[in-house]
Amino acid sequence: MPPLTETPEWVLEGRDHVWLPYTQVQTAPLPLPVKETRGTRLILEDGRELIDGCSSWWTACHGYNHPHIVGRISEQLKRMPHVMMGGIANEPAYTLAKRLADLLPGDLSRVFFAESGSVSVEVAMKMAIQYWINQDRPTHKKFLCFESGYHGDTMGAMSVCDVDRGMHQVFKGALIEQHLMPLPESDATRARLREFLRMHHEDIAAVIMEPLAQGAGGLKFHSKETLRYIRETTDEFGTLLIFDEIMTGFGRTGSMFACEGADVVPDIITLSKALTGGTLPLSVAISNERVSAAFINERADTALMHGPTFMGHALGCAAAHASLDLFEREPRLNQVAAIEAHFNAVLPSARNLPGVVDVRALGAIGVIQVKELKNLSWLKDRFVEEGVFIRPMADVIYVAPPFVIEPDDLRRLTDVMLDVTREWSQREFS
Repeated sequence: MPPLTETPEWVLEGRDHVWLPYTQVQTAPLPLPVKETRGTRLILEDGRELIDGCSSWWTACHGYNHPHIVGRISEQLKRMPHVMMGGIANEPAYTLAKRLADLLPGDLSRVFFAESGSVSVEVAMKMAIQYWINQDRPTHKKFLCFESGYHGDTMGAMSVCDVDRGMHQVFKGALIEQHLMPLPESDATRARLREFLRMHHEDIAAVIMEPLAQGAGGLKFHSKETLRYIRETTDEFGTLLIFDEIMTGFGRTGSMFACEGADVVPDIITLSKALTGGTLPLSVAISNERVSAAFINERADTALMHGPTFMGHALGCAAAHASLDLFEREPRLNQVAAIEAHFNAVLPSARNLPGVVDVRALGAIGVIQVKELKNLSWLKDRFVEEGVFIRPMADVIYVAPPFVIEPDDLRRLTDVMLDVTREWSQREFS
């Protein structure tokens, strides 16, 4: 595929005024100018089409411009795009809350709406701390989180990430210090977790984690048994458990929710990303009845004092309804299973390449882990030259395509992933 012949004027005029995510703008190349989206394709300004291997950070589970989602948003826009939730109710938000409560396992039933995944984590953390305060047990102020975990970029969310291994090291002295431990995947680490909670459970507001798959921390996977052990241990000491399913929720790991696939129910769950099918920003923090009961009484001071301006955004909620419709009407989880089977069939051929340390797949996530990602810009450029959009991060080259990707495009995506990784391996390690 030939390189972009001319950079659009709007990119050149705007580049000095835009903060880019996770990017040193002084040295970064210009971003790819996307003119439109269609299905599982990104169409650039010069007409080139790229197969999207990232689903726009794991959001576009149904592909782009799905007519059912577009139609539902259009209908809602004509009626009412947004009203505040303070003293006013809108039908899409209230019916979505009931729909999510019916869909989730256990008694996860009280829905707090926000805009971004990071903010839903902040809300979940506030819920957990105030849950104990409302019961006159104010010592429960800290969180236990896990190595390689990632929960967002706002201040509270950063504090429960793995600061030492992640992207937030520069803020280490400014963040509240939490308790960081390895995931309990062995007898030794399980014993360590249990002993820590035995000694410190009166100080812990909640344990927070990403179930089955850690996202931005390197797409590391862990077992259902690990989740079950964490739930059993938190139950033993009466500790709250928060599952951050912002990335894993809505089919990405193979079941509708990762917790459902492991038969484990947290006390609070956060959801975002694919909640609206990748169309509009919306997130939720959903608590069980145990947690919500501590807030619902006659005392004004026990209320949860949080309220994003666009909380319960009617347009976003309409999009979420449409996305859930598609999960009900179309074989999304079967499509995820087919994607996983394809990954397991073809990606292991990369195992013996110099510099590759692991190959793994879970649901619609395929990963090639390497010793060190050298020449990242070369890798990204080569993927684009071959007609795919793959964005390596940390020490992984990964794909997480829309669930609706056609078999031919999926094969092309993984063929390019393997071929370019092989080229890169030979350049860097031969």
